[in-house]
Amino acid sequence: MIEYFVDFAIIAALIIGITALNGVITHNIGYRLFGGGKRDLHVEQTKKTQAGWKLVGGRK
Repeated sequence: MIEYFVDFAIIAALIIGITALNGVITHNIGYRLFGGGKRDLHVEQTKKTQAGWKLVGGRK
């Protein structure tokens, strides 16, 4: 009976792990294929928004 629960736990972990990885992998593939020129859209917009801001805190 213990073997059944061990097998069940292994299969459950594999199914959950494969499902999670499948989502991450397909998201990255879709982002690379269909993202086009919009990959850096948020980064560029943030740079435009922060242009001219004074740097505060920290040391350079």
